[in-house]
Amino acid sequence: MSKILALAVLSLLTGCSTVNHLVQSPLRWVGLADSAAPGIDQARLAKHIETLASDRYEGRQPGTPGETHSVNYLTEAFAAAGAEPGHPDGGYVQNVPLVGLTAQTDVGMQINGKPLPLTLQSDVVASTRRVEKLVRVRKSPLVFVGYGVQAPEYDWDDYKGMDMRGKTLLMLVNDPQIPDPAAADGLDAQRFKGRAMTYYGRWTYKYEIAAKLGAAAVLVIHETGPAGYPWGVVSDGMGQEHFTLDAANGNSDKVAVNGWIRDTTVRRLMSAAGLDFDQLKAAAVRDDFTPVSLPGQASFQIRNRIRKVQSANVVARIEGSQKPDELIVFTAHWDHLGRDRSLNGDQIFNGAVDNATGTAGLIELAQAFAANPAERSVLLLAVTAEEQGLLGAAHYAANPLYPLGQTVANINMDAMNVWGRTEDVVLVGKGQNTLEDDLAAAAHGQGRTVVDERTPEKGFYFRSDHFEFAKRGVPALYARSGTRFVGRDADFGARMQQQYIANDYHQVSDEVKDDWDLSGLVQDLQLLEAVARRVAAAPGTPQWKTGSEFSRPATRHP
Repeated sequence: MSKILALAVLSLLTGCSTVNHLVQSPLRWVGLADSAAPGIDQARLAKHIETLASDRYEGRQPGTPGETHSVNYLTEAFAAAGAEPGHPDGGYVQNVPLVGLTAQTDVGMQINGKPLPLTLQSDVVASTRRVEKLVRVRKSPLVFVGYGVQAPEYDWDDYKGMDMRGKTLLMLVNDPQIPDPAAADGLDAQRFKGRAMTYYGRWTYKYEIAAKLGAAAVLVIHETGPAGYPWGVVSDGMGQEHFTLDAANGNSDKVAVNGWIRDTTVRRLMSAAGLDFDQLKAAAVRDDFTPVSLPGQASFQIRNRIRKVQSANVVARIEGSQKPDELIVFTAHWDHLGRDRSLNGDQIFNGAVDNATGTAGLIELAQAFAANPAERSVLLLAVTAEEQGLLGAAHYAANPLYPLGQTVANINMDAMNVWGRTEDVVLVGKGQNTLEDDLAAAAHGQGRTVVDERTPEKGFYFRSDHFEFAKRGVPALYARSGTRFVGRDADFGARMQQQYIANDYHQVSDEVKDDWDLSGLVQDLQLLEAVARRVAAAPGTPQWKTGSEFSRPATRHP
């Protein structure tokens, strides 16, 4: 990968043993200039990103030396930026107890008494969140349950009272795609928000409902379009260590087996069962859909190697000048996917965009707020194990260092803009809360506009750390880089995003690139800083909007 820039990068962290191990080389980034500005600084961002995404950090996986390097770097960087320890005990670390599970999995299926040929990783992936050395599911009846949704507010139930105990459930990804009766090519906006995904469309919900109904296993049917990412994203990590929170019950309340199955494999399965997959998909968008029992069975055997790990969230605080007991929390995940020693050549998932960019942004925001505190306190929370299922954020939300009732807002940063300045900014999850109005006002101050996400059906609002705050009642904002890049053709933004998803997302190639332009990252961080300052100065607090899944007061914890 690229090495650290040879430009005279600001020596902000001189004297910190962890942060000064870098080797300089002749990298030149577009628009990069050295500066000692107290606010958001492009040269410092470059240094932070290069460090966190360096090979020495080995992909920043929890429970590895890469975690130690990451936590030490963030602790020292927050202190050097002038931010106080964020833990009330006087430290920068909140311990997050994890369990690492490395699974050896066997999967078998029979249709009409004949084996269905399956290749692990190519056709199906399966694992367990249960902290058990051996998990077995034998001859579990296969049932196609459409989208697998029970949503009383939409008068929708894919199960129709059928007993799902001990079954293996096949579910479509996303929400029910109900046609709009007034538009042949549209979706009914009165049912599951039309194109925009609700939480019912997320695979996490599908695993949760399967457990609630007593199913033995659930396989989500992967289709690249609805899922929002290619098959390789779910299959490449098979056989590697995965983490779960170290729960007292060992996750015995989770479904025994959860996984994904490729759509092409499901077509073979349905054909062997004498069924048509396209016809079943069409039936699944009707109210009268009922589960389809297949003439087949699935068996799973998962042997786990179990490892207890004490991971860490890193947290820093800048006390507010007027209302110090009320907080605005910025989140970004420091972790990535680690190292896969089975690969030939490059083995390190450096996670430069995802999410060294957001983590570096936290450090720069610490610098900005330390130099000029806001009226309400600001908490910078770098969370662990996002890539494992938002575990660090979930642990904080369940064990907050400061009461969630006094946490007025969460602003999340994940996989940020490295391609230059934009004329707009993308709002993810439109219609959730009044932070969207603050975003629009702050964007106007930059001469930018707020636009809707192009693919709301992919459910990005439920796919990063802010979600753990939102579902506990804390208004949360998630904005992404814009699409109209200054000085570029109209399709540049979409083209770069598509290339990143296809070539770099969750791949070893997510490394620092020599042609990056961090001026857009600076612009977006300044925007989010402005949003936080508006919220900090306001007499009231952000509120959920009518129609949001998170607007119920009961979701807020004290």
